[in-house]
Amino acid sequence: MPNQKQNSPKPDDRTNNVERIDQMIKNTKENIHKAEISMEFSSSEEVQKMQEKNKRREQSINAMVEERNDEAQDRENGYK
Repeated sequence: MPNQKQNSPKPDDRTNNVERIDQMIKNTKENIHKAEISMEFSSSEEVQKMQEKNKRREQSINAMVEERNDEAQDRENGYK
C-alpha cells in the first residue's frame, strides 16, 4: 500500500471571524440594494419574490449581527 497522508482537521482559527462576518453583512446589504434596484424593472411576480428574498436577507443580517457580537465578545475574552 502506498504511503497515505493522514487527514487531520485544521485547528479552529477564529481570529478573523469578526471581519469575515462583517464582510458577509456588507455583501448581504449590497444584495438587498441590488434587488431593490432590479425591482424597478421587474414584473409584480418577480418583485414579490425579491421582496420575500430581501426579507430573508434581513433576517440573516440580524442573525449575523448577533453572531458577530458574540465573536467580538469572545475575542475580548481571549476565546475561552
